[in-house]
Amino acid sequence: MPALAIILLIIGLVLLALGIFVEAVKFLLWIGIVVLVLAVIAWLMRFIKRQV
Repeated sequence: MPALAIILLIIGLVLLALGIFVEAVKFLLWIGIVVLVLAVIAWLMRFIKRQV
């Protein structure tokens, strides 16, 4: 599970950077944000599960 969250985080950051620097692919900005949110949710779920 941690590897999946790290991979999602890296992909999200790359897509976010591409969306910011390349105007023609503006939708990548939104995809990057969604992937980053999913990575944060996965990390929070793992963190909460570890606390219980």
